[in-house]
Amino acid sequence: MRLASPAFSDGGVIPRRFTCDGENVSPPLQWSGAPPETRSFVLLCDDPDAPAGVWRHWAVYDISSATSELEEGADVTGVACCYKEGINDFHRPGYGGPCPPRRHGVHHYHFRLLALSCAELGLPGTPTCKEVAQAAIRHTCAEAILIGLYERR
Repeated sequence: MRLASPAFSDGGVIPRRFTCDGENVSPPLQWSGAPPETRSFVLLCDDPDAPAGVWRHWAVYDISSATSELEEGADVTGVACCYKEGINDFHRPGYGGPCPPRRHGVHHYHFRLLALSCAELGLPGTPTCKEVAQAAIRHTCAEAILIGLYERR
């Protein structure tokens, strides 16, 4: 399975537009090569370089297996019709773009796409990004990772 973005390459710099220093909109993401047993997808975005440990920026879940992309700004446009989002570590649902502490060096943002063997996670209420990730692990049949970099000076 492959995950990519037309906005930045794997290991490339995430454009300012998709960060807290810009418009803070979610980047466009595209994927292919999911295994035939895929019934849904989960998309996670985490920063393992955060000073206090992993910082969870985004969790999108119950994405239809027929879906192969999330458009730019998907955290605003698609939630009402197509999928659900968890509460990020900024304490709100949706996407929270890269926003590392100034002068903390380059942070690596892991966009992870999980192909799941179930159509829905069945999570009650509005779970946290961490809860979405924990629930998805036991149903994961494939994973793809796209890493973007960002630094605040």
